[in-house]
Amino acid sequence: MSTVQAQEQQLLIGGEWVSADGGRTFEKEDPFTHEPATIAAAAGVEDANRAVEAAAAAFPEWSAMEPSKRAELLTAAADLLTERAPEIAQTMTEECGAVFGWGMFNCDLAAGMLRAAAAQAGLPGTDDIPSQVPGLKAMGVRQPVGVVVGIAPWNAPVILATRAVATPLAYGNTVVLKASEECPRTHAAVAAAINDAGVAPGVINLLTNAPDDAAAVVEALIAHPEVRRVNFTGSTKVGRIIAAKAAEHLKRTLLELGGKAPMVVLADADLDEAVNAAGFGAFMNSGQICMSTERVVIDKSIADEFGEKLAAKAASLPYGDPRDQGTAIGPVINSAAVERIGELLEDAKSKGARVLAGGDVEGSVVQPTVLAGVTPEMDVYYQESFGPIACIVEVDNVDEAVAVANDTEYGLAAAVFSRDVDAAMDVARRIDSGICHINGSTVHDEPQMPFGGVKGSGWGRFGAEAALQEFTELRWISIQEGERHYPI
Repeated sequence: MSTVQAQEQQLLIGGEWVSADGGRTFEKEDPFTHEPATIAAAAGVEDANRAVEAAAAAFPEWSAMEPSKRAELLTAAADLLTERAPEIAQTMTEECGAVFGWGMFNCDLAAGMLRAAAAQAGLPGTDDIPSQVPGLKAMGVRQPVGVVVGIAPWNAPVILATRAVATPLAYGNTVVLKASEECPRTHAAVAAAINDAGVAPGVINLLTNAPDDAAAVVEALIAHPEVRRVNFTGSTKVGRIIAAKAAEHLKRTLLELGGKAPMVVLADADLDEAVNAAGFGAFMNSGQICMSTERVVIDKSIADEFGEKLAAKAASLPYGDPRDQGTAIGPVINSAAVERIGELLEDAKSKGARVLAGGDVEGSVVQPTVLAGVTPEMDVYYQESFGPIACIVEVDNVDEAVAVANDTEYGLAAAVFSRDVDAAMDVARRIDSGICHINGSTVHDEPQMPFGGVKGSGWGRFGAEAALQEFTELRWISIQEGERHYPI
C-alpha cells in the first residue's frame, strides 16, 4: 500500500489562486489508507462574498461575448480535462477512494458535457410572439441571469462539478463552484481546466470549505444579492435546507437529490441482461451513485434464478485497494458511511433478509452484497444505502411491481426489463421517476439528456436544452410601430 503525501489546494477568486481569509485550512483524508490526502483552504463568509463579487464583475463582459467565442473556450476546457484525465483520476483515488477507471470515465463524460454546453452557447435568443395590438412586435427574449452558484457532491466529482457550471457558462452566466469537503482538489481540477482555457478572471470561481463551515458559506452564497440561481446535487436532507434558504431570498433553485432506484423485472425478461444491468447499477463506484439500483422488484416466478445469477456476479467482483489495477469495488467515502451501511445490513439480516452474496464490511470496503427477501419492515427497503447493496423484493404481478417501485419518497431513476417493449412502456409510464430506462441499467447519463427527478429527488433538469429553462431569464420585449390607440 503506497502512502499519499497531502497536497495543498487554494481558492480560485477573480482568476487568482488564493488562501482563505485568515489562512485557515482543513484536512481531507484518503478513505482507504486514512492518511492525509489534501490540505485545502477553508473558506468563510468573507471568501464567499468575494467570490460572488468577482463573478458579478466578470458578468457584463462574459455575457456580451460572442457565443462562438464562449463555445471555443469551453471546448478548450474540455480538451484540458481530457489531457489531464490520468492525473485527475489519481486525485479521485486519493480523495474519494475511486478506482482508476471510474476517474477516467468521469473525465471523459465531463469533457463531453463541456462540448455539449459549447454547442448550446448560441441558444439564448429571440422568438417572435403574435400580438393582437396593431403594429406591435412582441418577442420572447432569453438572456443570461447573472451569477450562478453550483454546489457539487463528491461521488462523481468531475462529472457533477462540470455539470454544475457548464451550461450556465455557455449561456453567458458567470459561476461560483462550491466544492465538496470530500474532494476539494478534484473539484478544483474542473475549475482549473476552465480557468486555464483562457476565460476572463472571475468567470469561474472556486470555494473549498471545512465541513463545519459549510452551512455558513452556503447561506452567504444564497443570500448574496448578486446570486440569481443556485443548483445543488446531493442529499435530499441538505436539498430541503437549501430550498428553504433560497425561498427566503426568492432565488430559483435546481435540485438533484437522493434516489432509491427500482429495477422492475417482469416475468418474461431476459434474465442475463437484467443481471448484467443490475450488477453494474448496484455495484459501480461501490453503489455511490444517485441512480444506483437499490431495489430489484421482480416477479416471484423468476426471483430465485435471478438471485443466483446476481449473487454469482457480485461474488466475481474484486474489492479492496482502489490503487490495485484489478479492483472493481473500492472503499466507501468515509467512516460515517461505513457505519451507516453496516447498520442497514445488520438490521436487514436481523429481520430475515437472506444474504446471497457479500454482506460484510472489511475496513472501509463494503463487500458487493445481494439481499433477498427484503421487506418494508427493514430499514434498507426505504433508506438510500449509497453502498454496494442490491435488494431483491419479490412481487406477484405487474400492478404490485408498480406499487413497490413507487413505494419510496424518491423519484430519480428507474428501469423496467421485459421482452415486450409495449408492456414495459406501460410500466415505465406508471413509475414516478424523472428517468426510466427500458432494458437498460438505472445508471446512465449523457450530456444531451434532460436529467432530474421528482418527489424527494428534487426538481428542475440539467442537460442540453432543458437547462435553458434553468439558467436563462425569459423576458417579454415589445416594439410599437406607428401610432397606438389608448382608451384614455
